[in-house]
Amino acid sequence: SSSGDEALRDKRARILSRGLPKQKPIEGVKQVVVVASGKGGVGKSTTAVNIALALAANDSAKEIGLLDADIYGPSIPKMMNLKGNPELTPKNLMRPLKNYGIACMSMGFLIEETAPVVWRGLMVMSAVEKLLRQVDWGQLDYLVIDMPPGTGDVQLSVSQNIPIAGAVIVSTPQDVALLDAHKGAEMFRKVHVPVLGLVQNMSVFQCPKCKHETHIFGTDGVKDLAKTLGLDILGDVPLHINIRETCDSGQPVVISQPQSDA
Repeated sequence: SSSGDEALRDKRARILSRGLPKQKPIEGVKQVVVVASGKGGVGKSTTAVNIALALAANDSAKEIGLLDADIYGPSIPKMMNLKGNPELTPKNLMRPLKNYGIACMSMGFLIEETAPVVWRGLMVMSAVEKLLRQVDWGQLDYLVIDMPPGTGDVQLSVSQNIPIAGAVIVSTPQDVALLDAHKGAEMFRKVHVPVLGLVQNMSVFQCPKCKHETHIFGTDGVKDLAKTLGLDILGDVPLHINIRETCDSGQPVVISQPQSDA
């Protein structure tokens, strides 16, 4: 019977939840939004940085934070034009570094710029826990977390340890990227994190001289995936030199060229 099936599902859910860590909010943080991707190189960090800046630009009364959870390849320090070590509060918490009004924390502030992080999983998890819990975020309306690519330990740990308002999945229209983006969306659903929608990045390249448009990574792949998953397309971002150059120079396009098409 349907009631018997429902009771069985509830019982399974209770048994499974016993082994999960209890979610505990980050002190002072109202909403957490994670920006994720199935694979690397699709512009996830660029998207995360510009989302954080856009949230602040849309409402100057809101306090925004940006956490770089990519331990092996932190890119937020360069993109946000920040260097230096965080100061410690009397309670031994790290103070985020600030630029453009955004409070930022990254592994990149704690190691040399060119130093590789040659760590096993347990050390990475410990570092993520410190970046989440041992930072004095003050009072934030939104904390945007730039996740590492994939569906591994860090993604699971963050999803299971803190309440997340929603996830944004970034992908190019390329088939290889879409396969991994699909897995990423399904992973968040399995751990009961709402997927807010998909961002199609590097969707089209326009020649700056003749204005001819070329779909280098394919056409509408993310839109097709969105239909399959029943999700919204939150943005369709072109492959544009301004977006790349501004992030590389530490002046992301949302802050340096807010009126531009890009």
